[in-house]
Amino acid sequence: MTNEVRLRPVRDEDLPAFFAQEQDPQANWMAAFGPKDPADRAAFDAHWARIRADPRIVNRTVTVDGTVVGHVAAFPVGERTEVSYWIDPARWGRGHATAALAALLRELPQRPVHARAAKDNAASLAVLRKCGFVVVGEDSGYAEGRGTEVEEYVLELPAEAADQGGH
Repeated sequence: MTNEVRLRPVRDEDLPAFFAQEQDPQANWMAAFGPKDPADRAAFDAHWARIRADPRIVNRTVTVDGTVVGHVAAFPVGERTEVSYWIDPARWGRGHATAALAALLRELPQRPVHARAAKDNAASLAVLRKCGFVVVGEDSGYAEGRGTEVEEYVLELPAEAADQGGH
């Protein structure tokens, strides 16, 4: 066991693990901006079919010692590229999200890159800061995962941070 985080393209057989990982109520509350009903498998499948078919979206499965522990993505939002990640709550606190995001950022040539996190999601904000992101703004929106309006930070990995990648 090396606990080495690796990224690979998403495979059909990864989706059941992703779906199972997204059933955790605490994880949905922390992420805040997730699906209206995480238990809706048809909506989950439709979402993944749509994002996997979009060539502008970079999706990667995160594995540790061959086990699927989550996913990480980069996707367009208007003219910007944003990143997101989801790690199995059973694996939280082990550096997997930071390592996965740093690996994804090494794949992305474009800068700046943006991210968003609920203001009270200290763990996600720590991951983003370790990878070189800085807070550049604030926003708010209705968060399905909490059933209420949530304030969030808007973060950016600036062009001059291109070689940090979590190091």
